[in-house]
Amino acid sequence: MRAVVYNGPRDVAVQNVSDARIERPTDVLVRITSTNICGSDLHMYEGRTDFPRGGVFGHENLGQVAEVGDAVDRVKVGDWVAIPFNIGCGFCKNCERGLSAYCLTTADRSIFPNMAGAAYGFADMGPYRGGQADFLRVPYGDYNCLKLPPDAEERQNDYVMLADIFPTGWHATELAGLRPGESVVIYGAGPVGLMAAHSAMIKGAAMVMVVDRHPDRLRLAESIGALAIDDSKGSPVDQVLELTNGVGADRGCECVGYQAHDPEGEEHPDMTMNNLVKSVKFTGGIGVVGVYVPQDPAAPDALAKKGQIVFDQGLFWFKGQKIGTGQCNVKAYNRQLRDLISKGRAKPSFIVSHELTLGEASDAYRHFDARDEGWTKVILKPAA
Repeated sequence: MRAVVYNGPRDVAVQNVSDARIERPTDVLVRITSTNICGSDLHMYEGRTDFPRGGVFGHENLGQVAEVGDAVDRVKVGDWVAIPFNIGCGFCKNCERGLSAYCLTTADRSIFPNMAGAAYGFADMGPYRGGQADFLRVPYGDYNCLKLPPDAEERQNDYVMLADIFPTGWHATELAGLRPGESVVIYGAGPVGLMAAHSAMIKGAAMVMVVDRHPDRLRLAESIGALAIDDSKGSPVDQVLELTNGVGADRGCECVGYQAHDPEGEEHPDMTMNNLVKSVKFTGGIGVVGVYVPQDPAAPDALAKKGQIVFDQGLFWFKGQKIGTGQCNVKAYNRQLRDLISKGRAKPSFIVSHELTLGEASDAYRHFDARDEGWTKVILKPAA
């Protein structure tokens, strides 16, 4: 089968690899019809992680069930399914608590002795191949496959967002503690930040502010009723304080991660975290879903190489704020978000800029990595 293979920094190609297949009775084999390029794929694409050469990318996947193992009971051949990027077992202590991002069964203990969590095509998240390919093997398929409504095939661009970025954006607002009628500032207008803004609007936020500097992304934020804050035109903290009468936002979401850049292009891993502490009110809440890693050998300074940042702990403590962090437990949200899409209350496909064939993946990565104008979200269509 064909797959998007990592050959080294900024070098991916569609190559023939061994076919995905049923390996255990609990597996499901899915023919992939829509698979997204994610912002976190770019960390690996740029060589900022230890993703293995020859590995297959792709953790935002949707498709039709082609085959099921003998122990699979609920999922049937022909079902349309969205596949959470987390690979959970469904029966370990964490999965039973709804923390599927921290599964104890599927984790690769060669990374850390007490490792928790696994994902498709993701550095340090196990040996599982990604779904930017013709087919994907889904372990524990009954647990991990989200069955979709009858309109799944024609509305793939919405439902594929259930694999990661829509639940992750929702998770950011949950970690921040957002309630109806509150204000929220979201740092980052990439796909996840836009999904956090979309989630905040659905939840009834009184004011949603989105900080970025890319005009196309800020226009998308404005298209759903958010206030765009361009940090290339002045301090984002000052702009947030001006919009909130000097008080700060009730809640804040970090949707950028450790490769945050200033408007001049210089990298500052601590930039958005410290700006959020300054932008959010006393006793406010902050949700962090932007990726931070335990080590980053290519980082610009010695602290960041060890996965550490200079954090304004004093101001954070003084303001009595709370921070929630970590990968999204997709299964905690994906069913209700599926129903929001099905009933027309959510339309996450508003961020999609390009639908391309699998064979165009290399060019798509190049444009998306360069943040070229208009490249906000790319969906690859292997079956096209």
